[in-house]
Amino acid sequence: MANWLTTREAVKRTGSINGDSQDAIIDRIIEAQSRQIDRVTRRFFIPRTETRLYRWPPILSFGRYSRSIVLWLDQDLLSVTTLQTKAQDASPTTIAATDYFTEPNNLGPPYDRIEIDQSSDAAWESGDTPQRSISVTGSWGYGNDTRSAGTVSSGLASDAAATSMVCSDSSLIGVGNTLLIGTEQIFVKDKINAALAAILIDGALTATQSQVTVTVDTGHGLVAGEVIMVGSERMYIEAVSTNDLTVVRAYDGSVLAAHANDTTVHVFRTLTIERGINGTTAAVHANAAAISVYEPPFDIVDWCVAEVLAAYAQHSAHWGRVAGTGEGAREFATRSLGGVRKDMIGRYQRLRMASI
Repeated sequence: MANWLTTREAVKRTGSINGDSQDAIIDRIIEAQSRQIDRVTRRFFIPRTETRLYRWPPILSFGRYSRSIVLWLDQDLLSVTTLQTKAQDASPTTIAATDYFTEPNNLGPPYDRIEIDQSSDAAWESGDTPQRSISVTGSWGYGNDTRSAGTVSSGLASDAAATSMVCSDSSLIGVGNTLLIGTEQIFVKDKINAALAAILIDGALTATQSQVTVTVDTGHGLVAGEVIMVGSERMYIEAVSTNDLTVVRAYDGSVLAAHANDTTVHVFRTLTIERGINGTTAAVHANAAAISVYEPPFDIVDWCVAEVLAAYAQHSAHWGRVAGTGEGAREFATRSLGGVRKDMIGRYQRLRMASI
C-alpha cells in the first residue's frame, strides 16, 4: 500500500464513520480508488523517482538539422537526474544537462517531452536495442507540492529499517499520507496511541458530555487537531489555552467515562510506516528532522473521498441497490458522482503520447 490520494481520517470525517472496526475496509477502498484515479487520468499524483525506457524516436528535420530531436514522454516529468542514449549498450552515452531542454519551458513542470538542444552535438542514438535505447532517470509525477508537518521526535535516528516513528504534531499527518524526510519518501500505514512523558490530567473528569475542558500538566506540548486517549475514551482537541484543552468527548465512537486526577494522557503520535517508497532510499534521520507531506491537487483529494464513500456505501449494502429496511431504507444513486468523474477526467486525463 502506498500513494493514497486521501487519508483514512478525511474519509471517516466526511462520511461520519466512527470507531475503528471499519478501518481495514476503508483502507482497502482508499487504495483501490487511488489506483483507479491514477489509471483513468494516466498520471501519478504522488511523485516517484525511477528510470523509464523509451524507443529511439524518428529523425525530425529542422532547417539544416536532420537528426533525432524530440522525445515524447508517456508520463509527467518533474526533473531529470540522468539522461542516456544507447541505454542497452555496454557503454551508454550520457547526454549533458546543457545539451537538452525539458518542455514546455513556460508551462512545466510537469513536462511532456525532452528536446535536444539544436546548437549542441548531442543526438538520440539507437544503439543495440532501438525500442529501449533512451533512458530517463528522474522524478515523475503531476506535481511535488508539499506542506510542513512538524518534525521527527524519535524512532529514526539510529535505524534506517525502523518501521515506527514518533512525530511532533499528529494533527498534521493522517493515515495514508506520503511523507518526505530528507530525500526519503515514507508511507503512513497507521497511527498508534502512546503515553507522552509526564502528561497527566490535572483534575478529575466526570462522565458528562458537557464537561469539555480538560486541564493537563504544564509542558504538555499538545496542539489543536490532535486526538488523545484518557483511559479508553478518545477526545479530539478543538482548542488549547495554556494547560486547558477544549475537547470533544467520546470521540470516534469511544465510550464516555469518568477519569481520576493524574490519569495518563495518551496521544496518537506514533506512526507505523513503510520506508523508502517510490524509488527513494531508507535512511537514518536525526530527531527534529523536518517532515513534509505531499499534497495532491485539492480537487483530486475530494474526488477520491467521494469515490471511497460511494464504494464504502455499496460495500455496506453488500453491493445491493438498497440499504436498510422499512422507513430507513434508501436506494443508492451515484448520478452526481458520475458528473464529478466526467469533469475530473476532462480536467486531468493525460493524452497518450509516445515516440513512434
